[in-house]
Amino acid sequence: MAENPVIRPATEADRPALYEICLRTADNGSDASHLYSEPRLPGFIWAAPYQAIAPDFAFVLDAGGGAVGYVVAAPDTAAFAARLEREWWPDVRRLVAGLAPRTASDERVLALIRQPETKDPAMLAGYPAHLHINLLPPFQSSGWGRRLVETELAALRAGGVPGLHLGVSAGNTKVLGFYEKLGFREIARPASIYMGMRL
Repeated sequence: MAENPVIRPATEADRPALYEICLRTADNGSDASHLYSEPRLPGFIWAAPYQAIAPDFAFVLDAGGGAVGYVVAAPDTAAFAARLEREWWPDVRRLVAGLAPRTASDERVLALIRQPETKDPAMLAGYPAHLHINLLPPFQSSGWGRRLVETELAALRAGGVPGLHLGVSAGNTKVLGFYEKLGFREIARPASIYMGMRL
């Protein structure tokens, strides 16, 4: 681990790292390389589009040799989804059009690319923003996750965002305590656990 990692705005040059970090943490914080036949699949949804569409809310942890973690957010989930439909999904759908799913994870993510998840309008009324955070294992449980989230919260507050939600996989409940310490509270539990915070 580098001695002086820094948090900085993500740039287009970080996109390969965003895909890589997303893949290497997409199995509830662990490496999901074995779960996807196309390594960019999880990053097409949970990493790269945020740097492309909402760059003011995309940050990386740079350990000197490049990004080793990221936090990305959409300040207005509904508006972000509309922009994705116009500016992101058409190209991604063309890229994966001929990809035959070989794993259950391929199948699930390809279905989400074809038909993205929609959020409950009632939840979005109070918690319009959402975020994703991932750190490579050597940087997990080291205080950097908290610093990344705090950086994102400051950016969202400066942008006038009144509330924020995030989803936690039912298989990744070990992170619930982390989010609770940051001030998030459970606000819904459909298939995933949704946590929210008023800003």
